Amino acid sequence: MSQVLKNVPIKLVVAAGQAAPTPPVGPALGSKGVKAIDFCKEFNARTAHYSPGTPIPVSILVRPDRSFTFDIKSPNVSWLLLQITGLAKGSDVLGKGKFANQPAATISLKHIYEIAKIKKTDSIHTDISLKEICKSVISTAKGLGIKVVV
Repeated sequence: MSQVLKNVPIKLVVAAGQAAPTPPVGPALGSKGVKAIDFCKEFNARTAHYSPGTPIPVSILVRPDRSFTFDIKSPNVSWLLLQITGLAKGSDVLGKGKFANQPAATISLKHIYEIAKIKKTDSIHTDISLKEICKSVISTAKGLGIKVVV
């Protein structure tokens, strides 16, 4: 019986403009027979418009011939919210908002709308209305202890 080779998906979060053939990129691609340096060069070029270090989710599809394609997505909603509010990490949120009476931070609907516009650029969100994406962003903000004001 011959073995059928399949496309192999890999999901990573890589800092914009800072991909290097070190962990996690190198081992993830190297184990599939892909030259990590090729991915790194292309990824860094395609993420050059982001601030360096921005965590970018990427889906890599490795074909049986060891060629690959990849799709980059916009940063996670929670990361964007933390950047807007100036909160450093989840520990800031836990100490102030989520389990306390006062919110960890306050943002406006304009911020929610701007994040929704960023997320709308992702291929999985093209068929979802901006209003629905805004609702999802508001829900994430509430989960982080961030108050949304009109």
